[in-house]
Amino acid sequence: MTIEIKAPTLPESVPDGTIANWYKNVGDTVVRDELLVDIETDKVVIEVVSPTDGTLKEILMDAGATIVSNQAIGSLLANDGKQPVIAAKAEPEVEAKAEAATNEAEAMISPAAKKLIEENNLDAASIAGSGKGGRITKEDILKKLEASSAPKSAASTATAPANIAISEEGRLEERVPMSRLRSKVAERLLHASQSTAMLTTFNEVNMKPVMDIRNRYKEEFEKAHDGTRLGFMSFFVRACTEALKRYPAVNASLDENDVVYHGYQDIGVAVSSPRGLVVPVLRNVDSMGLAQVENEIRQFGVKARDGKLAIEDMLGGTFTISNGGVFGSLLSTPILNPPQTAILGMHKIQERPMAVSGEVVVLPMMYLALSYDHRMIDGKEAVQFLVTVKDLLEDPTRLLLEI
Repeated sequence: MTIEIKAPTLPESVPDGTIANWYKNVGDTVVRDELLVDIETDKVVIEVVSPTDGTLKEILMDAGATIVSNQAIGSLLANDGKQPVIAAKAEPEVEAKAEAATNEAEAMISPAAKKLIEENNLDAASIAGSGKGGRITKEDILKKLEASSAPKSAASTATAPANIAISEEGRLEERVPMSRLRSKVAERLLHASQSTAMLTTFNEVNMKPVMDIRNRYKEEFEKAHDGTRLGFMSFFVRACTEALKRYPAVNASLDENDVVYHGYQDIGVAVSSPRGLVVPVLRNVDSMGLAQVENEIRQFGVKARDGKLAIEDMLGGTFTISNGGVFGSLLSTPILNPPQTAILGMHKIQERPMAVSGEVVVLPMMYLALSYDHRMIDGKEAVQFLVTVKDLLEDPTRLLLEI
């Protein structure tokens, strides 16, 4: 029985997707729930798995093709359990050995290297593998192409694959299409910079009080909350939540000519993933404790790394926090995430000499940056919001007393 493999139903905010990669070839045997293909959208990568045991019969949409909701992308010949198992024909001993040797040789070549070998009509036997156990890698093929390009660069350029260019000096360049996710991020960032009256205000916060609390209670916190570690982000999320309640304009969004004031705080946390920047959202953070905030952020990080974030994880959000400090950034100006009207940028904690009560004291300081849409938020409100966040972090008791 032939079963159609269809693209999943995409949300209204995602009009189409792109076939990113097929993990099976026509004729390959598959089992139920085995990953068949990745579909990349503007926001997430969606995995399509096999609905049953069987054999991949046909691929209708190759990698790079654009698809829409519920579109047929392939077909599967289902194994209904009634078909007899066909035994392989006995081969002569010589042919069996030759086939085993061929399979073993192919296993010693990575898929990417095999593709380059076929495209350039290379002899795999003449290439020394540098991988584990002598496995031939993509880098080995590129080195082979580079070496052969020295005496005849023009001929090598003609035989190189479309995305590999070899200059007259014999240097390699690879042209890779931008992923849909990165393309969408670039589009949104450009739109934000061109369509908003974006301004950034700065301040600095003494992180010593928060660090003292963390050092004092981190072991007890981890034991009490099933291994959840106490980090700095939860303090910032809680401080921003309290400040957003005091300054509703910072928690608002613009809908054409209307200002939408939100009676809740849904804070997006910018996360770097292998496919680009994503912003999963912590919802109703006003009702969340430090442990729940830390746990959800950790889960978002794991999902982003593994490409498992769902579209629902990133919808909405009334405010965003971006932490460039984890990469060593000392100061930056974060770009707005429309239709939100503000974003907070955290940075690296740096020890600096500070004047305290007439004395010079070395303190762990962090620069904070608040970018905001000046059409909606006045400079006074933006500065007061950032000062409130600073005060709450420098005296965390205020978070408990809500003062």
